[in-house]
Amino acid sequence: MISNQILQNTIEGLKGISRIDFCVMDTDGKSLASTFPEQSSYEEEIISFVNSPADSQVVQGYQFFKIFDEHQLEYILMANGGGDDVYMVGKIAVFQIQNLLVAYKERFDKDNFIKNLLLDNLLLVDIYNRAKKLHIDTEVRRVIFIIETKNEKDSSALDNVRSLLGNKAKDFVTAVDEKNIIIVKEVDANDSYAELGRIAQNIYDILKNEGEEDILIAYGTVVNDIKEVSKSYKEAKLALDVGKIFFSDRRVIAYSTLGIGRLIYQLPIPLCKMFIREIFEGKSPDDFDEETLTTINKFFENNLNVSETSRQLYIHRNTLVYRLDKLQKSTGLDLRVFEDAITFKIALMVVKYMKYMESLEY
Repeated sequence: MISNQILQNTIEGLKGISRIDFCVMDTDGKSLASTFPEQSSYEEEIISFVNSPADSQVVQGYQFFKIFDEHQLEYILMANGGGDDVYMVGKIAVFQIQNLLVAYKERFDKDNFIKNLLLDNLLLVDIYNRAKKLHIDTEVRRVIFIIETKNEKDSSALDNVRSLLGNKAKDFVTAVDEKNIIIVKEVDANDSYAELGRIAQNIYDILKNEGEEDILIAYGTVVNDIKEVSKSYKEAKLALDVGKIFFSDRRVIAYSTLGIGRLIYQLPIPLCKMFIREIFEGKSPDDFDEETLTTINKFFENNLNVSETSRQLYIHRNTLVYRLDKLQKSTGLDLRVFEDAITFKIALMVVKYMKYMESLEY
């Protein structure tokens, strides 16, 4: 079914060309779109026309036309005037609206197919059969972008994304839940992940300029066959969730950059608690003061380099060594030793993950 706004835009465009007023009504005579300044009720005439075998009819100086959708009567078009010129323009209007019905039905069919493809709701044989019927290439490179918006059912964001892509026939924009917009984008053979990052950042910048707030964009890996599109979608979803925990400062997150975070995200909470308890003997990395945590994070940022870390913290090298020694005494872990540093880093990430999961429960 075409929206009333689309019908309104169509007949206004036709009026602009022909200077003839039109009205589109349902089969009960209710007006759906009109260019008439004022309009009388023609319910009786419409119902009589609907029940007649005629496809068009002149009634009280107006031309009435039937508009079908695959042999099913969908709309009645009324044109102002009973002459041959009005009849001709009216037939053109009918043809235009019927073509819109076909186009929107095809778009709905494609949208439905893409949603089921993303959610793994199709058998392998059905994927290829339906793709063929809908004229969708099966062996091209594609990647999934997920755009999370602040507001649920944000149709303006969906429209902005569609207009941003310029209605490219090879790309699809859909939504499978209340807050996420999904782009199934075809990419060139020479498009690198750096290029995908630029595409995602460009989408983010444009949507932000359009007034969208608190947007997050995540994307999966490139797949080469249509049957693997759901894999890229799952990766993008995981990137969205993991990014909120470990990369909260980023607005664009790639699955390929998640690192160990995507493994920690899949750990059961009881196992995480046991790990923290064993490593810190009942304590938590959160128990350290701000100075200690800043020192630890800066030490990791500089790849365990004592000289560079002390320089960036504006402290003497011996002061940093003292802090690291003090930390070793309280935890049993020497961050200057690679294995201990990895254990401590993972512990910090596990604690962050546990806190995030706890926040979701409230």
